[in-house]
Amino acid sequence: MYRFASEYLKKWKSSKHRKPLVIRGARQVGKTYLVRFFAGEHFDRLLEINFELEPDIALLFSSNKPHKIIQLLELQFNIPISDGKTLIFLDEIQAAPEVFGSLRYFYEEIPEQCIIAAGSLLEFAFEEPPFSMPVGRIEYLYLGPMQFEEFLLASGKDNLVSFLTDFNYQDSIPDPVHLQFIELMRTFFVTGGMPEPVSIYLESRSWQECESVKHALFTTFQDDFNKYGRRVKNQRLQLLFKKMPLVVGNKFKYVNISRHERAGDVAKALNLLCLAHLVYRVYHSSCAGIPIGATVDSKKFKIIFLDVGLMSTACGLNLLDYEKIEDVILINSGSICEQYIGQHLLFSQQFFKEPELHCWVREKKGSSAEVDYVIAEGSRIVPVEVKAGKRGTLKSLQIFIQEKRPGMCVRFNSEAPSFFKGLTTLPDRQNTPFGLLSLPLYMVGQTRRLIVQATDDT
Repeated sequence: MYRFASEYLKKWKSSKHRKPLVIRGARQVGKTYLVRFFAGEHFDRLLEINFELEPDIALLFSSNKPHKIIQLLELQFNIPISDGKTLIFLDEIQAAPEVFGSLRYFYEEIPEQCIIAAGSLLEFAFEEPPFSMPVGRIEYLYLGPMQFEEFLLASGKDNLVSFLTDFNYQDSIPDPVHLQFIELMRTFFVTGGMPEPVSIYLESRSWQECESVKHALFTTFQDDFNKYGRRVKNQRLQLLFKKMPLVVGNKFKYVNISRHERAGDVAKALNLLCLAHLVYRVYHSSCAGIPIGATVDSKKFKIIFLDVGLMSTACGLNLLDYEKIEDVILINSGSICEQYIGQHLLFSQQFFKEPELHCWVREKKGSSAEVDYVIAEGSRIVPVEVKAGKRGTLKSLQIFIQEKRPGMCVRFNSEAPSFFKGLTTLPDRQNTPFGLLSLPLYMVGQTRRLIVQATDDT
């Protein structure tokens, strides 16, 4: 299955300033498959070393002379490497953290040798003494679950992806095309973007097999808790992990997780789930300027889960549940759609940027407001709402517009796209000009492009 990150890997390979690349992301998001696919397209050979399966191979990297390391690898695996036609892939490198140190020498002495490393629990290795990161001598690629458009490509719907990428914010969408996208999106809400459930469903068209794989993924994630060390009790991690899909979209309160656990203990467990990329915090920012992250309040946040399909399974939702409700944005009180939009926006930046996402909250008596997400596009702060309803009902968004004057804002719903330019209409307040780019949920992958397009035209 094609991943958009493949294009980034192609640019990395051709760069004159290429460094050893480390792919970071949760377990089972497709890191290994991505590298194998890329190697098959652009290299004659792939030398793949899995340090969980072959821990002794780490001994070959004990030298600080990369030419010697390559000689040892050629002897061990009987494969030519020094001709420049072999990609070295160091998988599950967190199982051999000492190998990280050798990457600096490859960059300094053999920069022409392409090396990619990957691992599912890398952040835990980074925090363990005496780990030493080769700062400035490696680069990163952050990989999340498949996007909806990648799901469409895997489904053979290349024409629909082309339609989305060619779409102009002023264009209209014929009703039959719009409805086709909505139905495919309902399917994606169930399969999610984890590659294995997607692959199983597309091959078998069996929802039972798809659900079986997703349940197995949950088990795999929980089995990994034993690898987190003794930082937090396994029981506490299990409790928190099961609660996470149920609190998406809500302000995170430790007391809502368990009245019998101390907030500090729950916070430690949450930190570990975030390190494993199973959960992401969405921090409140005052949005005083760029970068948005410079003015966050670390005590105010909500969370999004790893994947919308896994969230559907955890919430007991199947395709029939999605088909019963005409407007998908109302399903599960809107939290499913907020998860779907959130996970796409989280990974909508360049692949080399660490994923981050923010929200905006104003807690003021008689005038509280909350904007689901806030993103930066260039020098512009853009509020994003995931809401049903008409323009006049977007009270929180209008309060944000009047206070922060972003100029452009985005609203996702189940309706056809539209663009409105006008003034806020809140009573007893000064009317403020703004542009509202209203997009159907299935266009989330085009958000940044359409923001730029609409901004340039207005």
